[in-house]
Amino acid sequence: MAKVLCVLYDDPIGGHPDSYARDGLPELSGYPGGQTLPSPKGIDFTPGHLLGSVSGELGLRRFLEERGHTLVVTSDKDSDRFERELAEAEVVISQPFWPAYLTAERIARAPKLKLAVTAGIGSDHVDLDAAIEHGVTVAEVTYCNSISVAEHVVMMILSLVRNYLPAHRTVLDGGWNIADVVARSYDLEGMDVGTVAAGRIGLAVLRRLKPFDVRLHYTDRHRLPAEVEEELGLTFHPDAAAMVPHCDVVTVNAPLHPETEGLFGDELIATMKRGAYLINTARARIADRDAIVRALDSGQLAGYAGDVWYPQPAPADHPWRSMRHHGMTPHISGSSLSAQARYAAGTREILECWLDGTPIREEYLIVEGGALAGTGAHSYSTR
Repeated sequence: MAKVLCVLYDDPIGGHPDSYARDGLPELSGYPGGQTLPSPKGIDFTPGHLLGSVSGELGLRRFLEERGHTLVVTSDKDSDRFERELAEAEVVISQPFWPAYLTAERIARAPKLKLAVTAGIGSDHVDLDAAIEHGVTVAEVTYCNSISVAEHVVMMILSLVRNYLPAHRTVLDGGWNIADVVARSYDLEGMDVGTVAAGRIGLAVLRRLKPFDVRLHYTDRHRLPAEVEEELGLTFHPDAAAMVPHCDVVTVNAPLHPETEGLFGDELIATMKRGAYLINTARARIADRDAIVRALDSGQLAGYAGDVWYPQPAPADHPWRSMRHHGMTPHISGSSLSAQARYAAGTREILECWLDGTPIREEYLIVEGGALAGTGAHSYSTR
């Protein structure tokens, strides 16, 4: 029988909720583009409840224990206990918002490990080269929270451009000095907005920005169909270096891999328009931490927002917590209660397939059979 090690973020400070702001979730018929929603044989949770924290357990305990498997759930991903459990685990489940970093060293110390599941999207917390070398299958719940992240991106763009967060802080502090706030407030209308990567999230961002009467740009290793470019009025650029000088706002929606790591450093940021805004809900290491701080201090960037940090959770003294003109959040964009219902169901679907010896959906696969596979082959590169 398998040991499943599941790493989830801590419960709310006041304890796991027994009531919620809304009753249930809207029903979706599918994802844009035709991909179907997760389709496990059953679920043991209530959609709309908090599933991504320790007590939520992604709704997996009854399912696994009734089959005779062992489920270990913890938020402590860097302890001796985690290392001991990992040594015996056949499956590790982790979320991008609270990643259990499966480094090459950890994978080498986990001889029984066969499957690493990302309850969400983005598997860069797993050393994919090591997973390939050791025959570990890596899977994620593709598309489960792509729209959730896209909505967060649009919110952050508007928050920065309209200077919303300082305006809200003025109200909380009992103030009313309008000039202090509007001196950094602009309209998004008429701006040039570009996305680095136009996959599921990037394309969803472009579609949601179209009604704002902006000029839209994108770069991606896979060019979009001509009819999509025409529909949205998109301008394609061969790479980020070619795109960013044209943009007032740049949003990063690419996976982290050798081609994107450190992309937004001093050199690239210097080519952006002075006073541009940069939004990164993809992965923190796509941007150079200190280069972002320098660009905000100098005014080269008017604002930076995102919800991805390195490491996660970010230490209290991380400079992005205190830098100027930022709109940072903890890694929450893809963990709304709506998204949790989908990634919990998708995680169970992946486990059902693995335990029953049936194929995992190709779009969920990142690594299989000692090679990049499925979405992994489309989106990632190895060293």
